[in-house]
Amino acid sequence: MKRMLVAALYFEVGLVLAVVPWLPFWDHNYFAEAFPFVHAVITNNFFRGAVTGLGVVNVGVAVSELVAIFAARRLQDSIVTIGRSSPLEE
Repeated sequence: MKRMLVAALYFEVGLVLAVVPWLPFWDHNYFAEAFPFVHAVITNNFFRGAVTGLGVVNVGVAVSELVAIFAARRLQDSIVTIGRSSPLEE
């Protein structure tokens, strides 16, 4: 259950990082208006692309985590346990 929550967190953060740099909100925030240097950096398309790349990496990590969770569950279901017989059954 904990791994599912971690995967959901990675997926959510990844989507936000991939989409938000291209929205108008990205240009009009407190830090961009208060500091001209910050505004110049965050409105650069290369910087936006780097942030989007981090988002894509986060989504990839979330997908790989989900694949690992389902593969472990499938492996656990396919293992047959052989129990000992009690002395009375022998």
